[in-house]
Amino acid sequence: MLVYPHIDPVALQLGPLKIHWYGLMYLVGFALAWGLGRLRAEAKGFGKEEPGDMLFYIALGVILGGRIGYVLFYKFQSFLADPLMLLRVWEGGMSFHGGLLGVILAMAWYARRTDRHFFTVADFVAPLVPPALLAGRLGNFINGELWGRPTELPWGMVFPHVDSLPRHPSMLYEGFLEGIVLFALLWWFSARPRPRMAVSGLFLLLYGCFRFAVEQVREPDAHLGFIFGGWLSMGMLLSLPMILVGASFLIMAYRKRQHA
Repeated sequence: MLVYPHIDPVALQLGPLKIHWYGLMYLVGFALAWGLGRLRAEAKGFGKEEPGDMLFYIALGVILGGRIGYVLFYKFQSFLADPLMLLRVWEGGMSFHGGLLGVILAMAWYARRTDRHFFTVADFVAPLVPPALLAGRLGNFINGELWGRPTELPWGMVFPHVDSLPRHPSMLYEGFLEGIVLFALLWWFSARPRPRMAVSGLFLLLYGCFRFAVEQVREPDAHLGFIFGGWLSMGMLLSLPMILVGASFLIMAYRKRQHA
């Protein structure tokens, strides 16, 4: 049995200024996406400096969409009681699904600005996302949030700030699947020419499946609980459309190539 090693969420304090690990993990994620984007830019028909240009819009989409999505999907009643909570990003609380919507809008803006097809941009960006997701999940672990349900498995972890039960370290499961496995598969898949929309479709399909799987052992948010049948969580509900849309994109991508 493991015990959660309490980590001070503040990495550095300079007078009244506090720099949180959670925020630093986002910077690490953006830096990884930028570096990987520069590595593959020319091979995918993008200029060497374009990943930096994209990052500005995508960062806005991640932060604004992630925070707004979290509030709307998970904390709407709390937001009504305390609207300023929307601004306190350093306390944690970002929704991947909200961030994804923000990134989609950012990619659509960039595609229009550079006169490219939306899926040309989306297929380029998709393999750059998983390392940033891994950094975000490490931020969740440092904050001691998104823990799992009780387990008797040997790697069960006690989170003393929750209770004395060993639980699934579900944020680490998500970091491994969404960050490492998803990156390896997408990087390999996108290394060879694929029909437009296929890489984006595979990203949506795999992320949705991985997230749905981990939700089986993740403790649902206390203020929401299960939203249907004693088993369906909000994370599962939001992942189902990703699975369906991702599978549809893959089918359409390869059908279009066959017709061409």
